[in-house]
Amino acid sequence: MAKMDDATRKRVRAGRLMLAGKTPAEAAKAVGVARQTAYTWKARLDECGIDALRVMATGRPAQFDAAQVEGLRVALLQSPLTHRFGTELWTLKGVRILIERLYGVTCSEVHVWRLLGALGFSSQKPERRAIERNEQAVLTWKRKTWPALKKSVPPKDD
Repeated sequence: MAKMDDATRKRVRAGRLMLAGKTPAEAAKAVGVARQTAYTWKARLDECGIDALRVMATGRPAQFDAAQVEGLRVALLQSPLTHRFGTELWTLKGVRILIERLYGVTCSEVHVWRLLGALGFSSQKPERRAIERNEQAVLTWKRKTWPALKKSVPPKDD
């Protein structure tokens, strides 16, 4: 028999207590969960039996199945220009819009960030500088314009 995690162990123990005649409130107190939780387990126990308590799904259901996640990975490996975005770099907003276009699911940018992390993607910065960059103009600005713009400390009055 497979080992049970703590949550499963609590559910099964509470289920056995309820089958032995304890009330859900008593079973909840014995295993250390909220009374309402034990009532939920009791309903499941009455409907499907003790084995149903071993395989209860917890948490919110996933928004994407494995095929959709793989489809998103493939789409992200393509250029954003392929998907009619105006830049060559993916942004959180762009990925969020792509997910909405592909699957009709609206996600927050925080969720997109977590999803990208789970897919193995990380934030990147371009290595190269702009083609249009004029090194001489940058050097001149740093030497002449920037010092003139910086605030100077007024001299102290003694």
